[in-house]
Amino acid sequence: MKKFFTALSLACFAGCYSPEQYKASTNQNQTATSDFGTLYEINGGKQICNPSVTQDEENYPASMLWLNFSGTLNVEDAPDGYSTTGAKTHDRLTVSDTAGKVLWYLTRDEVEGVDCEFQDPEWTTHGNFIITLAASNVEGSKGCDELNYGLLVVRLSDKKTFFLADSGMDESANPHLWIGEEQDEVGEDDERAEFFGTNEVKLVYMNTSGKLVYVDYAKSEKPVTLKAPSVEGLLDGPMISPDGKFIVYDVLESSYSWSSYVQELSSTSSPVEIKKLDGMISNPVFPHWWKLGSRLFVVWTEFAAGNAYLNKSDLTDESTWTGTLGRTAMREVTVTAGAPSDVAVEWNGDVREIAPVPLIGGRSPSGHFVSTGTNNGYMLYIP
Repeated sequence: MKKFFTALSLACFAGCYSPEQYKASTNQNQTATSDFGTLYEINGGKQICNPSVTQDEENYPASMLWLNFSGTLNVEDAPDGYSTTGAKTHDRLTVSDTAGKVLWYLTRDEVEGVDCEFQDPEWTTHGNFIITLAASNVEGSKGCDELNYGLLVVRLSDKKTFFLADSGMDESANPHLWIGEEQDEVGEDDERAEFFGTNEVKLVYMNTSGKLVYVDYAKSEKPVTLKAPSVEGLLDGPMISPDGKFIVYDVLESSYSWSSYVQELSSTSSPVEIKKLDGMISNPVFPHWWKLGSRLFVVWTEFAAGNAYLNKSDLTDESTWTGTLGRTAMREVTVTAGAPSDVAVEWNGDVREIAPVPLIGGRSPSGHFVSTGTNNGYMLYIP
């Protein structure tokens, strides 16, 4: 049995759970310019979580995906059907930009089978798709006191949805999806392939036994279990690489202790720890992939001692720009599927600081934007 510090605090730490809504000090969207870029507040004065930076900068530029809490939402140009008052916790998916404008949204009322909430939404590797947990009442219960989580994929262009699993998911599953190139022809009877435009689809998530598993739908619908690191903790935030062959993820040992790993999507692979090097503030957490041309990087967050990643600080205040809260960094990497373990993951060059503030939501394809949330939401523009 894993020795978690408490089940409740780990759940609050890893996902988007809050028994009481955190109240920030302002209700305006603030902006601040620094030598490392411009910071834009998202849903200012209100709590958000599960930030995920845009993966489609043509249709959703300078934007991020996020989950709301209850009450009033601080956004601009809300489209018809998007009420900014009386919101319920996790009742919608929102994509908004640095000006606070809502570019896209989906409410739970728009999806049959989603009675209660969304949880752990993430942009997939394909800019037109989002994956999220979606909860309904357990059979025989009412009022969303007992939840049954399914696995829902949303196509942004037309808001069409597809359940990869309609039930049985862990509320901390943190799913991520890799989608291959669109194919000219897919099986006429394959609804999943028709929805995605390809049968080259891979899924990774944490199952109800607390293990990371993946599904390569082109081969089988059966989940394959990955070997876990030797440390004990919650396996969190797996992200599939651009080529669909590796993942990065972290292990949350406590509110202030974590480690991160790179691992091939293979039943025989072993996790490779992303080591803390001289000059790093902490072990890395919230790892994401970022590809620039032919170069591949892992982007991560570091937190100063005594700081958990539930951010209650105002990142537009320049007093936070000294690294006292933490920082965002990255390092170039080469990964080779099928290679011996000692050369499968090779680091290139030094660790590079992106910003002297901790940002957890990943870097956009162009590299110009980094997002964060939980509790306060921000986007950083890097010129």
